[in-house]
Amino acid sequence: MSRIAKNPIALPKGVEVTLATGSISVKGPLGNLARPADPNVGVQKEGDVLVCKALGNSRHAVAMSGTLRALLANMVTGVTKGFEKRLALVGVGYRAQAQGDKLNLSVGFSHPVVHQIPKGIKVVTPTQTEIVVSGVDKQLVGQVAAEIRDSRPPEPYKGKGVRYANEQIVLKETKKK
Repeated sequence: MSRIAKNPIALPKGVEVTLATGSISVKGPLGNLARPADPNVGVQKEGDVLVCKALGNSRHAVAMSGTLRALLANMVTGVTKGFEKRLALVGVGYRAQAQGDKLNLSVGFSHPVVHQIPKGIKVVTPTQTEIVVSGVDKQLVGQVAAEIRDSRPPEPYKGKGVRYANEQIVLKETKKK
């Protein structure tokens, strides 16, 4: 049995979980999330907790019970608190500007880089060199932040580029003559 799946998921007040055939949906104060259910995992609502159990004794069922439990816990956290990733722009003349559902980046190219922000994600630029990506879906927040970082990843000699706010860049030493 997966040790992660043994832990029940506590449901805070204001969170509703709907267990339908083949899908699980979570509704909370910040929004709604839904995902398909795995046929090898049984999910039961017991009072104000969710319990995931592997159906059968196969390795796949045991592994998926822990995975589904973690995904459901992230869904509950997302609809109650939400998730956010912070990015920082390091470099002379590097700046970001959020305009509606687009993010304009000036990161040293001859043209501005424009990112289309998907529905359900909010991007804010408190300063010109700081980007905050937030939303209820942990996977989507991380994916959007990774795509923004990929527009100009930090280079290894000066560390210029788009990086996560808490990311440590190991700088290489330049060549000596």
